[in-house]
Amino acid sequence: MERFVHLLKSKIHRATVTEAQLEYFGSITIDENLMDAAGIHAFEKVLVTNMREGHRLETYVLKGERGSGVICLNGPSAHFFHKGDEILIMAFESVSPELAKDHVPKVIFPELGNKTWITKAHGTH
Repeated sequence: MERFVHLLKSKIHRATVTEAQLEYFGSITIDENLMDAAGIHAFEKVLVTNMREGHRLETYVLKGERGSGVICLNGPSAHFFHKGDEILIMAFESVSPELAKDHVPKVIFPELGNKTWITKAHGTH
């Protein structure tokens, strides 16, 4: 039986929440450009953390309008994440211990209203 290690695959670091829609059935909507840059897929499970309040939640991703900069928390999470909050969005993957040795997560740092970003390997400054 092969075992796997659950590792950080990619992260959108310090994105700015642009909307919070309580009257929605759940999820996080992310600008499709940011999704592509970070390697995050529609309906993928992500962990979202709020830099201001410390709230953490697991949810799934919906595609937002490409180039819009949208980061929208939907449904009950709108109680804990508000417009203007800085958040981290993290996606994980399971890999074999052999592949884990050389694994480097992809990290993007959004700028200019989430419409541009800098890409770095995790752990570099």
